[in-house]
Amino acid sequence: STFSGPWFDMYLTAREPVVLNFNAFMSFNPDPKSEYNDQLIRATNMTVSAVRFMKTFRAGYLEPEVFHLNPEKSDTEILKKIIRFVPSSISWFGAYMVNAYPLDMSQYFRLFNSTRVPKLNRDELYTDENAKHLLVLRNGNFYILDVIDRDGNMLKPSEIQAHLKYILSDNSPAPAFPLGYLSSENRDTWALLRKNLLDNGNEEALQKVDSAVFCLSLDDFPVKDFVHLSHTMLHGDGANRWYDKSFNLIITKDGTAGINFEHSWGDGVAVLRFQNEVFKDSTKAPAVSPQSQPASVDSSRAVQKLDFKLNDALKAGITKAKQKFDASVESLSLNLIQFHKGGKELLKQKKVSPDAVAQLAFQMAFLRQYNQTVATYESCSTAAFKHGRTETIRPASIHTKKCSEAFVRDPSKHSTEELQKLIEECSKYHGRLTKEAAMGQGFDRHLFGLRYLASSKGAALPDFYQDQAYAQLNHNIISTSTLVSPSVQLGGFGPVVSDGFGVGYQVQDDWIGCNVSSYPTRNGKEFLQCVHKSLEDIFNVLKGKKISS
Repeated sequence: STFSGPWFDMYLTAREPVVLNFNAFMSFNPDPKSEYNDQLIRATNMTVSAVRFMKTFRAGYLEPEVFHLNPEKSDTEILKKIIRFVPSSISWFGAYMVNAYPLDMSQYFRLFNSTRVPKLNRDELYTDENAKHLLVLRNGNFYILDVIDRDGNMLKPSEIQAHLKYILSDNSPAPAFPLGYLSSENRDTWALLRKNLLDNGNEEALQKVDSAVFCLSLDDFPVKDFVHLSHTMLHGDGANRWYDKSFNLIITKDGTAGINFEHSWGDGVAVLRFQNEVFKDSTKAPAVSPQSQPASVDSSRAVQKLDFKLNDALKAGITKAKQKFDASVESLSLNLIQFHKGGKELLKQKKVSPDAVAQLAFQMAFLRQYNQTVATYESCSTAAFKHGRTETIRPASIHTKKCSEAFVRDPSKHSTEELQKLIEECSKYHGRLTKEAAMGQGFDRHLFGLRYLASSKGAALPDFYQDQAYAQLNHNIISTSTLVSPSVQLGGFGPVVSDGFGVGYQVQDDWIGCNVSSYPTRNGKEFLQCVHKSLEDIFNVLKGKKISS
């Protein structure tokens, strides 16, 4: 698609720091066998599973994901077999017949050995598939070790375990000027500092960082609760992350694991597939057990600690980056709730879309809290198309506005049946928007493409794009994203505008989880209280109960 180029451009030309502005996180569920949640055991098992996934993908054995518009009809063994044996040029036709589309996997190659490299005005995505080493961060120190040997085979799990154990027991002090902070800087500032790093004799060390299979971040503290977990995975302390890597696999002292990923190269879909496979493989077929002995190998030779040569300008740059990072993180609030009075099962029973109900609750909550309706964004994957990225679902509609006003302003004016009907309208309309977005019929990317064409011809931007309404539509105060997966406990991201909410949510069978990020101009805790109240009201109305304002 000619579209994916400009979309990459949009991410790569953005100059804001990637941390909080673009990078998102998803945390893993704990291993069901609690003794496997040991930091060393889990780090070894997940690293081994990640390398297995990479090798499977590169060998061309990874089955494409399939997007189902009609799940009951198409997700059958027989269909999978048929599609596997149909030549790829026409296999989409078999899928088309049953409304199931294999998803584009062009993003996956950037999952490994990849980094976003800061350059003035526009960053570059760099990938070196020949590199065989892993980057490990601990206590702000950088280590590298080979996980693949000369013949292209993975190292024995017991050897990887020995090397990680060596790193975990290394008592080198934390660096006075941790390099990790640089990857949290404004992109132009970072580009200039990087040039200085290269000129100061750090070319080989940076090359090792950029080309590593991925970055494994080992944190020296346990996770206290879900809010602490979210902060740890979304941004951490800044010293023990390399935010430019395609992803950081983060494992804390108590074996809690998560992924922080850079967003320009790919979307949640590719990362989630990777995460699901790594979780399944590391829990169902773990490479090492709590009883396993690490191999008796000389890790002091296999593990190399990277040493960076810093001049005064670089030291000053790191200090400044740390100050800016600390200030950003200080201003960020993360809050979360779990609603336990119902979920997907009850909503399906009542024939309303679970996603529509969650989105309706956000609209009601914002209306209750701030007495207005604002631009709202929900991302939807368009990977059913070649090089498809995402399209926007616009959950704020005349239907949600009408329904929210009825619930918030004066519910006693309406009969329960009327309120139920309003919910059903919202659900129908949201379902239509979702299907349109997934099938490439949304308007946001279309307008984005036309705008890109206009500006690439060097003409004046059409008036439409200079209209207040267009600016307001793209100032997404409520930005939302959802995922439900057996391997993911929680996902989240920062607000996309300074006066916005970043809402990650999941609708489970009998509960609904929601976490929200915000800056000081908005109160995320109060917003979630309003979301809870809205969900309560919606569920009560669906059950035929009266509600009070």
